[in-house]
Amino acid sequence: MTLELHATPQEVMRAVEALQAFGQASQVPDKAIFGLALALEECGSNIVNHALRGDPQQIFRVTLEYTGSAMVIELRDRGPEFDPTQAPVSEKEAEADDRPPGGWGIQLVRRYMDEICYAREAGENVLRLTKRLAQAASQATRQE
Repeated sequence: MTLELHATPQEVMRAVEALQAFGQASQVPDKAIFGLALALEECGSNIVNHALRGDPQQIFRVTLEYTGSAMVIELRDRGPEFDPTQAPVSEKEAEADDRPPGGWGIQLVRRYMDEICYAREAGENVLRLTKRLAQAASQATRQE
């Protein structure tokens, strides 16, 4: 499923709702859908606010793919080149008040996704987020 979205917060939420419906229809566990939705909202918001500067005339694309063993979200935008995978990993020991602002979103995405891949292709930022479902299902079983 591919969505072409305008650079607005409402369109980000439309993508999140589409992901939730797609995941439920594909019988993806709710816990995995929750993490995927958080990651999509964070990355989509960053595209809207930073890459496309909130210009509703700008378009970005979100592709959702279910492989049976994984859910993949691909986000594409024509903003300035930016590789979020190069953001430093936060130190958990640091006090929240001592941490510099920014960078929290990628930490959230790292927590919920199994793979985060970035590429620059034909003038576009391409971010692929993968959640392996066998792992999500085994984690859910262990927690019950």
